[in-house]
Amino acid sequence: MMKQFHVGVAAEAFVAAQFARCGYDVSVQYGANQPEYDLVVVKGDKLMKVSVKGSQEGSWGLTQSFIKNADYHGAVDKWLEKHHKKTIFAFVQFKDVLLNEAPRLYLAFPADIADILKSSAKGRGETILYEKKVWSAKAVGYGTVDKIPDTWKFSPERIDEIFNLI
Repeated sequence: MMKQFHVGVAAEAFVAAQFARCGYDVSVQYGANQPEYDLVVVKGDKLMKVSVKGSQEGSWGLTQSFIKNADYHGAVDKWLEKHHKKTIFAFVQFKDVLLNEAPRLYLAFPADIADILKSSAKGRGETILYEKKVWSAKAVGYGTVDKIPDTWKFSPERIDEIFNLI
């Protein structure tokens, strides 16, 4: 297991490398506590700000600091207010990935992430974005599976789709 610091560094490096492999110019912000985004991705006159989130546990905690009185939807709304609608989130998953393999990567807009968080656990909502979560018999979401949409998978087509929406 990596320390969280190393997860963050590795995640950012993988995302930057994959965008570069797809022919994009990448600029990495330097220093701690960067505002809103970690990378800037450019092609021609189009620019995309990217916030990178890494994990080695199969999920990404996003809205825990906003939750009050078990109001999951309210926490998601507060989280969404903190992010520019055109900032792209890159999620990097190292769980069950061997050292000589690339991690799984996903790209999404904040509003799309909010929709997934709100629909999780049979619509109760969640503070955590799961790559894939099968809810157990004692859980509020029993009988459902929460999963990142396949359309979010990092690919040249996904990048083009996002650039066309910015």
